[in-house]
Amino acid sequence: MNQKKLRRLYREEKLQVRRRGGRKRALGTRAPLVLPDGPNQRWSLDFVSDAFTDGRRFRILAVIDDFTRECLALVADTSLSGIRVARELDALIWQRGAKPQTVVSDNGTELTSMAILRWSQERAVDWHYIAPGKPMQNGFVESFNGRLRDECLNETLFTSIRHARIELAAWKEDYNTVRPHSGLGGRTPAEAAAIACPGHAPDRLVIPSTSSQQSTKGLTL
Repeated sequence: MNQKKLRRLYREEKLQVRRRGGRKRALGTRAPLVLPDGPNQRWSLDFVSDAFTDGRRFRILAVIDDFTRECLALVADTSLSGIRVARELDALIWQRGAKPQTVVSDNGTELTSMAILRWSQERAVDWHYIAPGKPMQNGFVESFNGRLRDECLNETLFTSIRHARIELAAWKEDYNTVRPHSGLGGRTPAEAAAIACPGHAPDRLVIPSTSSQQSTKGLTL
């Protein structure tokens, strides 16, 4: 019996194995984006990966405000699911007292999960997915990621998740409140936020005690 006859008999007897469909994913929007003209209109987020000195990998969720260029969050952990991303976004909304109109991200598994779809629907926040293979459609956070890697990740040997969080918190504070940004007319992100939204106080990060800093001293290259 040849292959053609075998396949015909399978079809006639309906013996074919049913093909499984793909899992449901959040669709979001793909309409062209306009530049924001105020704080909290658009947040961008992305993941960055790095490793501890023992070779174990960890990830960092970076969230920025595209208008003020503020780094809103640097969440480091060995695993960051869609549920965790939604929880961190809720924490940011509570912290800032305002939700974004739009969130921009790539099409990663965590960011197209049902947890994110549910979150965006329940919070009435538009979720915009960039086109696959087009990272510059999320240029604000991509530029930020490059600076984060060059100035922090590539310069520091991380020994643990706690150490990574300490270093990232200090770098985030410096980025937001000390260094001027050319795209903001020479202002820091915190200054730009204060001008755009009077009375807005940037989140002050708790820097670990002196003893904690001394325990990690000398690990920066």
